Amino acid sequence: MAPSSESSLLAFYRGTGSDDAGRWLKEMRQWPDERLEHTHDYIQWMFPLRERSQYNCEAPVLDERVIAAFLSDAGLRSEMFESLQRMLAFYGLEWHEGAVRRTERFAERSREWVTAGNHNHLRITRMLKSLTLLGLGSEARAFFYCLTMVYDEERGKARPGISAVTFRFWSDALLG
Repeated sequence: MAPSSESSLLAFYRGTGSDDAGRWLKEMRQWPDERLEHTHDYIQWMFPLRERSQYNCEAPVLDERVIAAFLSDAGLRSEMFESLQRMLAFYGLEWHEGAVRRTERFAERSREWVTAGNHNHLRITRMLKSLTLLGLGSEARAFFYCLTMVYDEERGKARPGISAVTFRFWSDALLG
């Protein structure tokens, strides 16, 4: 694990430490989509927040020192961006020229998350909030813009996969 002078989260993002289950960030990014879908205790490490996770109480919590480290260290933000790109691929999306867009896999992948009450909606809220807190606000806004287009398409359906409440959480997450 991390040396005592460095937080476990910073060590995890710098590649010098693992999460509480002994998994490394680079390893997690290589997991197949099915493992990302069915494993529920990694997202709190990839996209940490100020609040303790109700699901994974072993996950780190952001403090001012860790936030400052991300804000001042382009390498940490670059690693966070890599985590974002992996999760975008998981959702059938991609980063392209400063924007988030759908990939050819979107129709297939959206069946995994554009469904009412899906746990991935909470993951997305966490991602947006974490990105905003840790210096990737423009990336969070680009992701949110893409989500807005998906949400707008869903609103016209008899059984939309994304609720107005979920969309409001996503919008509020951009406030940090």
